[in-house]
Amino acid sequence: MSEIKVPAMGESITEGTISRWVVKEGDSVNQGDVLLEVETDKVNIEISAEESGVITSILHQEGDTVQIGEAIALLEAGAGAKESAATSVQAPEAPAPAAPEPAPVQSEQKEETSESGSPKASPSARKLARERGIDLDQVQGRDPIGRIYQEDVKTHGSVQAAPVASPSKSASAPSAPKEQASFSKPVERQRMSRRRATIAKRLVEAQQTAAMLTTFNEVDMTAILDVRKRRKDKFKEKHDVGLGFMSFFTKAVVGALKQFPTVNAEIDGDDVILKKYYDIGIAVSAKEGLVVPVVRDADRLSFAEIERNIGELASKARSNTLSLNELQGGTFTITNGGVFGSLLSTPILNAPQVGILGMHKIQVRPVAIDDERMENRPMMYIALSYDHRIIDGSEAVRFLVTVKELLEDPESLLLEG
Repeated sequence: MSEIKVPAMGESITEGTISRWVVKEGDSVNQGDVLLEVETDKVNIEISAEESGVITSILHQEGDTVQIGEAIALLEAGAGAKESAATSVQAPEAPAPAAPEPAPVQSEQKEETSESGSPKASPSARKLARERGIDLDQVQGRDPIGRIYQEDVKTHGSVQAAPVASPSKSASAPSAPKEQASFSKPVERQRMSRRRATIAKRLVEAQQTAAMLTTFNEVDMTAILDVRKRRKDKFKEKHDVGLGFMSFFTKAVVGALKQFPTVNAEIDGDDVILKKYYDIGIAVSAKEGLVVPVVRDADRLSFAEIERNIGELASKARSNTLSLNELQGGTFTITNGGVFGSLLSTPILNAPQVGILGMHKIQVRPVAIDDERMENRPMMYIALSYDHRIIDGSEAVRFLVTVKELLEDPESLLLEG
């Protein structure tokens, strides 16, 4: 008998949540078969069988939080195990032995329950029962061997809430009004995914630990739109990738970071670490929440390479196939709320980075060309949130002005970016 354990998944990951079991107790598996999926705060990991055999016991159910190295299931290895599993599964189908077999199994289960003092239940079922004040002795399980799972407790709690509370008059008196109040309006309670909970925690930490400030400017996008209009077809034909806005902004950010290296830094205690490389994080909205994959060495990449990298990373983010290496180690982040229609926002720092650039919606607005002329121009507000502990306000403003000037003169990106 061998244990299936949660494997190491990266230096910063210490635990995860079981999101889905692919197999169930009694299933035969081959080496390399996917057994379950574990959700972490960064990526979802599939855990596969290291050897062939039969899953004899599942120790943690879907929704349970498990630690790295913790045993989550038991596997009986070898062909003999498979044969025994097949026999046990097929036995109830045989007419003769089917009738007498349930009795000894049930009596053994009763003896085990009476000796332990509580029914056999999964950890998640016990936890839910404690939270809802439900006696596991009263829960009817659907498992043929009598094991109680989380769904059994949920079903019992929703159907028999009143009978459970009725024996104690002192407890039922105050609880009755609460139940009426909670169900007076339709609500749906959902548990946060591990990634969403981690995002929430880190955003709060970023605001509490950094002296965060935001400065704004606006960019006239006329020149970039003109370049894209003239070059997009040939660019697509030559490089097999579209010419979007992100390559322009990435190049402009790299050019500005070279002029203001403190914005590309990190605080470590009383030290400031100035990074001499440019790994630019690109915020991507995925189903499970915002993720920030990293374009490595963006200063060395062409426009086409940047567009291709961003496209591939965004596709992986939405299919939940990003690796840990693709999510770690960025030096500066760009986030584009404009794709959702945002006109202006204050992005939150992606710690431990000290700067993040927010892009917004392109909107045609009247702009004064000189004292006498007005023109409608495609304008975009841009925002730089920064850590005021090491970046002065004047430096932040000049950084953002540099980004603006580089974007309004796209040809300069070939020299400065």
